Parts: sequence; C-alpha cells; structure tokens
Amino acid sequence: MTGENSFLLLGESEDSEPVAQNSHWRVLFSPAGTGHVLFTKSELSDNEVRIYSDNFALARWLQEGIQASMMPLYSGSEIPIIEAEFSQSGDTMTAWTEYIETESEAISLTWYDFREAFAVANPPGENPDQPHGVYSVLVPARRAQMTINEDTSRGKVLPRKIGEVKSSSCCLALSESWLIPRDHEWAEG
Repeated sequence: MTGENSFLLLGESEDSEPVAQNSHWRVLFSPAGTGHVLFTKSELSDNEVRIYSDNFALARWLQEGIQASMMPLYSGSEIPIIEAEFSQSGDTMTAWTEYIETESEAISLTWYDFREAFAVANPPGENPDQPHGVYSVLVPARRAQMTINEDTSRGKVLPRKIGEVKSSSCCLALSESWLIPRDHEWAEG
C-alpha cells in the first residue's frame, strides 16, 4: 500500500486520555484500490469510534490488515462505515487541512506550525507484534486542531519521540508505503 497516513492526536496532558485521535489515509495504490479513510474517536463525537470512507472495501482492508493492529479500538466489523467526500488544501510550509464531508457532518483536521521533516524506515518483521514494514516522510506539527460542524476539540499537540527524533502527536505522514512479506499469513488473498 502506498499513499499517506497522517495522524492527529490531541490531549490535555501526557498522562490523560486523548480528547481527539484521528488516522487519515489517502491511498494511491493497494489491493483494495484507491481512496480515503478516516478512523476517528473524539469528544466531538461522544467518544464513539467512527470510520469514514469513499471506498468501503479499502476501509475494511485497512481496518483489518493495518489499522486495528496498531490501535485495537478500531477493530471489529460492527463499526459502520460512513460514506464521505474527501478533499485537501494547504501545504507543508504554512498549514495543511483535510476535509471530510457527509450529509450531516463537516469535519476538518488541520496541522500547522511545522517542525523539520524526517524519514522513517521500519522494514517488515522488525516489530514482532506488527508484521508490516513502513517507510514514510513525517512532518511534525507543533499545533493542530479538529473541528466537527464548527465545534473545535479541546486539547493540544503532545510531544512524542519517534525513533530518535523529537516529534509530536500530530504529523503529516507523506510518501508512506506499507509492506508485508508475501509469505506472511496476513498477505494471503
């Protein structure tokens, strides 16, 4: 799979539960086609886990094969997929916003005040709990926000260390590729 997988996690403090957590996917190539998916849980949605997509097969493929292995709260076929339209504006120099629109919701995720970008390279099988490997360019944001229907989530960007790099809980993840060994059971089908 290749594309983007930007994440936006806001919290009140390092040791508190997140008030907003989002994993936004823009997929350019995968076994389930192209499209967009947003996995989200926030105080703005009564802390319900939600999945939005413009390609339901892609949403389930990502959910079952990658996303749930990183965050178990997104596992389970009982989570409905909400049909949505996706668009983006901005750049990595000023601000980047992802828009997700349904019949009843207008969601925006915005990253800004960027730190220096860096690359990550985690070969397949490096982590025994995650058979996938991932290669990406991360652009950490010092500030970010989530909005649903003009209500803005509380919380702030939290510091995170990714590998040896001081980063944040809100990063654009560009040029991202996920790989899995062909002989791994998850690669079947």
